[in-house]
Amino acid sequence: MGSCVFIRSVKTGEARNEPLKKDRPKWKSEYPMTEGQLRSKRDEFWDTAPAFDGRKEIWDALRAAALALECSDLELAQAIVDGACITLPHGSLTESYDELGNRYQLPAYTLAPPVNLITETSGESKLSESAQKQVQPPPSREEFQLRVRLSTGKDVHLTASLADSIAVLKKQLEKQEDIEVIRQRWFFSGKLLTDKTRLQDAKIQKDYVVQVIVNINPSVIPN
Repeated sequence: MGSCVFIRSVKTGEARNEPLKKDRPKWKSEYPMTEGQLRSKRDEFWDTAPAFDGRKEIWDALRAAALALECSDLELAQAIVDGACITLPHGSLTESYDELGNRYQLPAYTLAPPVNLITETSGESKLSESAQKQVQPPPSREEFQLRVRLSTGKDVHLTASLADSIAVLKKQLEKQEDIEVIRQRWFFSGKLLTDKTRLQDAKIQKDYVVQVIVNINPSVIPN
């Protein structure tokens, strides 16, 4: 394998590459988050990020390095970064570049749990899941701004409630962005969302991101 060739920064003209630091970002979630919710949020990011920007092999390397860092294996994390020819301008996985100059940014939640994380024992988790199955709360009508990321790279905010179906939101996106319903395919956590699915059914919350693939040729999209 050839040696890494790092692209110089367009802004500074310098190729900065610092060793990976063991320090991880500290952040607080808008609401207390369980370990399960954190895992789901991370999975949603890692499953969808490669579809829009950068190279998949670099995203895979960053994911492996983030996991190693969280397990306090700094040496392994650094080896993964070096092996993939990833440049770290600030010694952190929050911002990095591949050897072609593509920029990669990782949100804090992929690198560390929030300070207000709710830890659950196995027994408590099973009890909580059982209770949720027995008593399903009615859909909430409280509205919030749902963040939708289009395959074109644009982020759009839609006014939504947990009771809204994907079909309703597709029509809203069509009206707001002039994207025909038949050209839209909605995904969350790597899964295709059907028209009848409600946000509450998919456990989509206000700070989550839903991906929408915009197809150029609507005739090939079954709905």
